[in-house]
Amino acid sequence: MISLQNIEKVYRTNTVETLALNSISLNIAKGEFLSIMGPSGCGKSTLLNIMGLLDAPSKGNIKIADQTTDKLNDKQLANFRNQKLGFIFQSYHLINDLAVLDNVELPLLYRSSVSAKERRQLATEALEKVGLANRVKHFPNQLSGGQKQRVAIARAIVGRPEIILADEPTGNLDSAMGNEIMDILMKLNQNDGTTIVMVTHDENMAHKTHRLVRLFDGSQVQ
Repeated sequence: MISLQNIEKVYRTNTVETLALNSISLNIAKGEFLSIMGPSGCGKSTLLNIMGLLDAPSKGNIKIADQTTDKLNDKQLANFRNQKLGFIFQSYHLINDLAVLDNVELPLLYRSSVSAKERRQLATEALEKVGLANRVKHFPNQLSGGQKQRVAIARAIVGRPEIILADEPTGNLDSAMGNEIMDILMKLNQNDGTTIVMVTHDENMAHKTHRLVRLFDGSQVQ
């Protein structure tokens, strides 16, 4: 589902060159749940951003869902992300002025083939999957951290993506709520066959996934 070959990422300023990723090669199978761990600054989020086509590698090749991405222009990349990928962030990235249902509908606004009625139906179904069908009219500031992350998951899955990329999805939550979020992700993986790549600092969460990759100073060490 995701193939990374000899990925290198270098950040340059006028005086400093920083190697963020060093020759990463990784193949992730369809339906796999993979976790990525490592100390702060080791390149985890950079790697996830490259997988999500939010950043481009300095060197190396990427193939996602049988699509080589290096020849795609910005519009094609945006369409590909919208169709194939769902994103979950540690800080939720919800829009406070929009009700829960409207937040979840957002990715579908960029799909001209989906009618307003279909958007509402798909968003409602996504919220039912994460146990928040009774919160559709609430606003983010009326929700707990765990509920906000459930909304973020619903938004990530509303377009039925093949791949979910999650950056510290339990990082801002206590252990009980973190386990609830992991249960939702595991069900999405097991029941829907969604491929999930998750960056985490939590060993307990990581060991619930199929495979663990460790990074250190931009290199893969496990």
